Amino acid sequence: MEVILLERIEKLGQMGDVVKVKDGFARNFLLPQKKALRASDDNLAYFEKERVTLEANNLEQKKEAEIILKKLDNYNLIVIRQAGETGQLYGSVNANDIKIALGENGFIVEKNQIKLEKPIKELGVHNVSVKLHPEVQAIISVIVSRTDAEAEKLIKGDEINIEDNKNLAEDGTINIEEIFEDGAIPENIDKGIDDSAEEIEDKKNEMDTEEINDEIISETNNSEKEEDDGSSKY
Repeated sequence: MEVILLERIEKLGQMGDVVKVKDGFARNFLLPQKKALRASDDNLAYFEKERVTLEANNLEQKKEAEIILKKLDNYNLIVIRQAGETGQLYGSVNANDIKIALGENGFIVEKNQIKLEKPIKELGVHNVSVKLHPEVQAIISVIVSRTDAEAEKLIKGDEINIEDNKNLAEDGTINIEEIFEDGAIPENIDKGIDDSAEEIEDKKNEMDTEEINDEIISETNNSEKEEDDGSSKY
């Protein structure tokens, strides 16, 4: 299908160019996103009529993108994730995760503006491009780490010891989820701990009761013995 580009499209052409693309690409992306028009005499005439307006709008959008670029380019975006002893993440960081993290830091972008070839699956510093405009692109550093302190080390270029605290949570306690494989944590593990504590308390109570009973029996026996001894004297 031949289309008229309404903006610069990477690897296709500049605004106003008539290019031939696959039908699916045109129907699923270019046309619904209003990035192009079907090539026809009427649409060519429409484009020439609106060219000045389209170019002015494009220039305005480019200026806005360049303002954001000054703040976003080379930005260090910290994403906290849990990871195994080899540095592999439990899961991954995808384009939507990065979009959400950017939003939390005041940068509003769309998921399709984040150019991530494949999900991030390991700790470290990962360069990711953000397409702010067809002609403006920011490069950010996505710092994937287990803690903020670890992220600071990565930002400074220091190496991190992946095996440090591999089985400990941030508060220094054992992290059960990192000891067992996914889905292998016994459902009643917490209940078992609680039950053990209850059993210990019950045993203690039973022992206290037995000691009291033994004392009562002992005192009763002593009393009976004294009475017997007293009666035997007469």
